[in-house]
Order: sequence, then C-alpha cells, then structure tokens
Amino acid sequence: MNIPSIFRTSGDAFEPGRGPRVVIVGGGFGGTNAARALGRAGARVIIVDKNPYTSFQPLLYQVATGGLNPGDVTYRLRSFAARTPGCRFRRAKVTGVDLGARRIQCDNGGPIDYDYLVLAQGVGANFFGTPGAEEFSYTIYTRTASVKTRDVILSNLEALDTNPRKNFDVVVVGGGPTGVEMAGTLAEMKSVGIPAIFPDVAIDRVHVTLVEMAEHLLMPFDGGLRHYTRRQLQRRGVDVRTTSAIAEIREDSVLLRDGSTLPADLVIWAAGVGAHGDVAGWGVELGSGGRILVGPDLRVKGQDRVFAIGDGALIEDNPLPQLAQPAMQEGVWAAKQVLNLEAGRPTEKFSYLDKGTMATIGRNAAVVQMARFHGLRVDFTGFVAWVAWVGLHLYFLLGGRNRLQSMINLAARYLTFSRQASGIIGDIVDEGRDDADAGRPAEK
Repeated sequence: MNIPSIFRTSGDAFEPGRGPRVVIVGGGFGGTNAARALGRAGARVIIVDKNPYTSFQPLLYQVATGGLNPGDVTYRLRSFAARTPGCRFRRAKVTGVDLGARRIQCDNGGPIDYDYLVLAQGVGANFFGTPGAEEFSYTIYTRTASVKTRDVILSNLEALDTNPRKNFDVVVVGGGPTGVEMAGTLAEMKSVGIPAIFPDVAIDRVHVTLVEMAEHLLMPFDGGLRHYTRRQLQRRGVDVRTTSAIAEIREDSVLLRDGSTLPADLVIWAAGVGAHGDVAGWGVELGSGGRILVGPDLRVKGQDRVFAIGDGALIEDNPLPQLAQPAMQEGVWAAKQVLNLEAGRPTEKFSYLDKGTMATIGRNAAVVQMARFHGLRVDFTGFVAWVAWVGLHLYFLLGGRNRLQSMINLAARYLTFSRQASGIIGDIVDEGRDDADAGRPAEK
C-alpha cells in the first residue's frame, strides 16, 4: 500500500531514525494502519501485542466451520513490522501504563518508553452478565476460540454417525453479522454437507436456532435487507427467534426469559463485544462498556500524547460502530495528529467516512448496504452482494499468500461443498495465549 494521502499531500515527514518514538498497543486494523502511516512518515514505531500474529476477524466464522484453515486468516506481526519502515514488534502483554513517565510495562521484556502512545487493544466477548454464558458457550471472536468451536462442531457431527439416538442442537446467540453468518453456514453444513459425508445421518437430527433479543436481525440495516436475511436463513432451515432474550446458558440447554427452554449441545455466543478488563488499570478515563473515552481528535480524555482507536475507544460525542472501517480510518488519523503535534500545529477533529456495510448469509446470498450519496443509496442482495462480500474480504487480507490460499479454499468450498463439506482440520494453535487483541489486521 502507498503512503496515505494525508502524508503525501502535506509533505510532512520525520528525519529517518530521528522521528518520535510511538508505541502502539495492539496489532489489529487500527494498530497496523497507524503503524504503517507513522513508519512511512519516519517515526520510530513499536507494536506490542501478546500474540505473534494478527487475525482477520470477519472470516473467523469460516475457520469455525472448517471452510478455512487458521493460517489463511492470520499474518505474522514480525513480517508486517519487517516490511514497514522504522517499525519493530514485541510479543508481550501490557501489564501497566505509566502516563506520567510515558512508559508501558510488559510481561515480556523491560518497560518501553514512548513519545506518543496509541491504544488499539481491541475488545473481547461481552456476555452482559448472562448467567452461565461465559462457562457454557463458545465464541468465534478470536483464532483460538474459532478453532475450539470448530472442533466441537466436527466432533458432534462425527458422533451422529455412531450414535443413532443422538441429535446435534446448536443455538447461536446474536442476530448481528457474526451470528447471521455463523447460523447460515451451519445450516448449509446441515443440508449439503451431512448428506455428502454422513449418508447414514438424517439431516433433521441437526437443529440450528438463531436467537436475537431485538425485533429484527441485522438491526443497523434497512428493513428490506433485514427481511431478506430472515427469509434466506429460514429457507436454509434455521429456526429464527427474534424478540427472544436469554435468561441463562446451561450445560445442555438455553433458558429464555419467557420461560421456554432450548436444548443445546453447542451454544455460540455472537451477541456482542466488550472491553478487556486490563484496561481499567491503565489510568485512562472509561466510558460505556469499559471503552476508553477520547475527544474529537482521538486523544484520550485528559491526555496530550495518548490516542485510543478502534473497538476499544469511544468518541464521547459521536460513538462509531465497532467495525473494521472506523478502526482503519482512526489509525491513519491518529498518525496524522502525531505529525500535527510534532510540527506545533493544532490537532484536527476526526471525521468518519461511512463506506457502507455488508453481511453474508450463505453461498450466493449476502446483503450490502451502501453509504448514502446525495441522499440516495443503492443496496444489493443475492449473488452480486455475495461476490462483493468475498472480493472485499479477500482484498483486505494482509499477505499475498493469505489472499491466494483463502481464495483457493473458498473456491473449493463453493465448487465442491457437496463432496467435501467441512473436512478441513487446520493447524495447531498455541494454547498458551489467547488472541483477543490480535483480531483486526490491515490489508497489505
């Protein structure tokens, strides 16, 4: 990628090796975009992340259902740093932030001093205090969690073949894009994959239920797209239950607030994300959901040299959706403000450019909601939207190898799904560390 236009047109650059020292906590979408922009402007950048890789979170549901290997949607942060001028990487977890001394403490290696700090630590699953949710449900927000979910799915499918009295009941909690994508893919595994690789297993022994407490699925989307999504899921055999709140997750069932109970061999929690608990000890001001409060220029409230971006940040007077595009744009914007501060110029208010949003339901079915232009908006559904979804997600994968490998695997799944189903087993995950922070990379 070329240097962002804000640097090309302004002529701002630091003398190589003498630019400010910028520490970026988190190697996701926001962190890598900030690092790339700052490094190419001459800053000395250090990315700190507790994982050696960054994961492309929007495709983790494909890992969870066996469509992609974990390596297809991850990229080594050391490789990213090596290809970014002035950038270094340290694998470590941040254990403390000394705002007065401009220093962060890490669990691996000594403290790191900074001139500017960019907090792009991301978020993790938010169970909203639901009893039993953390203990008895699985998530797909990280690479490690997605692999664990995949293994549970495939193990239960195998058990159907040897135990004729067993059913496999899956409950997906949350009707946003993650929940819709997961439920749709599971339904296709049921209707297409099982007859191909488990010919002795009746497909009605697998039940997929999608539970959403709101009135509609995909609430931020227009009404027509929401109705299309629901029809497509139901056509694929998903039991869609809206206006249904979860009261408790149990080991083998889900209790709804209306008193009814759903049997559940697997509960997949896709109902939302929340801030990491460690952030509360960093001495920064927090807002709703434990997110770091920032001003219009993305600086942390009360701090002159500390920025917060991405899902873990909250603009006090203009909350943004917790999506990849805001994080990417915030990363570049924070980099620009570092240049402004070093040049003695005032910082500028961040302005988010909404380019639209999308979600896939299954093969040949997706919804694309374009941003409004002069009051008009053109939305897409069906095969055209699905092709757009695939193309955009492949484009934003970090490495060329990742793009090619993912394209091959997705094409194989599309063309030979009825024969191969979801037989990919994948590589081994480092169980020593979870990757909750590393879920947002930028494209190469």
